[in-house]
Amino acid sequence: MRKVAIAAGLMVSAAVVLPAFANDSVTEITKDPKQWGIQTGDYANQRYSKLDEINASNVKKLQVAWTFSTGVLRGHEGAPLVIGNMMYVHTPFPNNVFALNLDEGGKIVWKYEPKQDPSVIPVMCCDTVNRGLAYADNTIFLHQADTTVVALDAKTGQKKWSVVNGDPKKGETNTATVLPVKDKVIVGISGAEFGVRSHITAYNIADGKLAWRGYSVGPDEEMLIDPEKTTELGKPVGKDSSLKTWQGDQWKIGGGSTWGWYSYDPKLNLMYYGTGNPSTWNPKQRPGDNKWSMTIFARDVDTGKAKWVYQMTPHDEWDFDGINEMILTEQTVDGKKQPLLTHFDRNGFGYTLNRETGALLVAEKYDPVVNWATKVDMGQGQQDLRSSAGRGQVLDRAERRGRELAGHLPGGARHQGPAACGLLAGDRAVLRADQPRLHGLRAVPRLLHRRSALCRRDPVDVPGPQQPWRHGQLHRLGRQEG
Repeated sequence: MRKVAIAAGLMVSAAVVLPAFANDSVTEITKDPKQWGIQTGDYANQRYSKLDEINASNVKKLQVAWTFSTGVLRGHEGAPLVIGNMMYVHTPFPNNVFALNLDEGGKIVWKYEPKQDPSVIPVMCCDTVNRGLAYADNTIFLHQADTTVVALDAKTGQKKWSVVNGDPKKGETNTATVLPVKDKVIVGISGAEFGVRSHITAYNIADGKLAWRGYSVGPDEEMLIDPEKTTELGKPVGKDSSLKTWQGDQWKIGGGSTWGWYSYDPKLNLMYYGTGNPSTWNPKQRPGDNKWSMTIFARDVDTGKAKWVYQMTPHDEWDFDGINEMILTEQTVDGKKQPLLTHFDRNGFGYTLNRETGALLVAEKYDPVVNWATKVDMGQGQQDLRSSAGRGQVLDRAERRGRELAGHLPGGARHQGPAACGLLAGDRAVLRADQPRLHGLRAVPRLLHRRSALCRRDPVDVPGPQQPWRHGQLHRLGRQEG
């Protein structure tokens, strides 16, 4: 099935080879599998490690070598960084950072303990998590819950600079990681649940000065959208492409949070990310498509200007959020090598686009119980508000209500589900999509096979520990000899 081979095929049947036009320090680290400098492992968001010393035949021999407790008992998200012999560990609020020497059993070299107003805690949605640190140019970058972006010296932990990215009093907080690329560090914002008009922002790595900011919704100039040059599905978006899809001034509290992960193509000099749900939550109060919430953005890293956009869920009624990874690969489609972007959205559809042009190549359900839409129209229509091309075909409300009563909820992956891709023998390239929870229910890790339909999500057995580990405790495993 061709459309499946592409979309699940993003699974790196050919690994992405990207030239080193990005930040040199990040590029060098991502080439070394013994180091982990950004949360997704590389700019392509593949989360794939080439390390193979621990494998299926010897994993049962692993033994605990040492443990480290962060002292914080809330949810921990995001991976530690490993740079040389140092491991950098972060915590949820209050966002402490520890530098541990791996050669000395995890000895603490330095720690950073920010002083944040605890009033930010009730403003944060969905726990006080932080999705991780990033490294570039001998600097550890942390985006705190209160939206303060901090640059720490990787060797000493001394603060180089800090800048405030938002205002918790307005509902703006942060749970996301950051992306260091070229001479900038790019950060997002959370808070759509509180009527925040969200944005993506670039600061200079050297001094923390603002380089550019692009909003998710609103006037063209504030979104850094060019009505004639920014495209959706190959056609210019036109003047006031966002404002026309909101009633009155509703866009001023329009949401579209940017709390996920960001990828980058050095050759095209474009970064990619998704925006979250529109605000307010009550869809009756915001008629229209609510652009550009629930949208994939491709932006020029130097200027922030949007090259193309694609809205996945117009008028999102279900808080799907479009923030999951944008995974970059190079694969042959229709006989031509193409730069691809693959995104498994929380609306239950998997998308593959040409990341240079924004052309939509695949849009298929990866969860068969998805019932907010029957399909995505792949037709070629005029790109205006009446066109159906590229849009999900929403079910009749009565039909959807009937399915919900039957036990199915509208979407696929309610929570963000980090995905990873790698190569197996032959064409058995797979993408693993782990969903921590599906609408509050325990989810099972899935393998999506290149030659199976996107909607086929066969569960695989994953052995778990005999006893659950406590929140906030880091375990380093060593091999048992023999």
